[in-house]
Amino acid sequence: MIIWLNGCFGVGKTETAKALHEMIDNSHIYDPEQVGYFLWDNFPEPLKRKGDFQDIELWRKFNFEYIEYMYKNFDGDIIIPMTLVNPGYYHEIIGKLQTNGVEIRHFILLASKETVVGRLIHRGEEENSWAEQQIDRCLSAFEKDIIGEKIDTGVLTVDGVANRIMKKCFGDEIQDD
Repeated sequence: MIIWLNGCFGVGKTETAKALHEMIDNSHIYDPEQVGYFLWDNFPEPLKRKGDFQDIELWRKFNFEYIEYMYKNFDGDIIIPMTLVNPGYYHEIIGKLQTNGVEIRHFILLASKETVVGRLIHRGEEENSWAEQQIDRCLSAFEKDIIGEKIDTGVLTVDGVANRIMKKCFGDEIQDD
């Protein structure tokens, strides 16, 4: 199974992914952002760091194919902490994977804008950083364009969020924090 953790930058996707990885035997965390960094680092100068790497068709195509390959060839669970708010890109990756029979549990981690800004500052982001500038766009997309099981990270610990996901994915034997 693939457990996709979506949400604003700074909402807790990476920390939740780490907690899930500790809880799930034979699991792997895959970070699609690394493909974007690879592309930017290896493109010729005129193509480097132009906008959001999700806008690069190659990034979306590679991630779709790589995730599908892992799903078919890895006998374990794959945890993907990645923000996807563009409905077209969501359908191009997650929707297409689902159409191809890939089992994906898609969770949207949410918190208030104030909570997310506080977390971004706490992790070392500057005020008005790129991540902070994306919050309204993300929250709007999760409200109307992107579907998934929503979990409020503002009222739970990281372990509480991970336990809630475990319960939804693997059954009632898991206890909430």
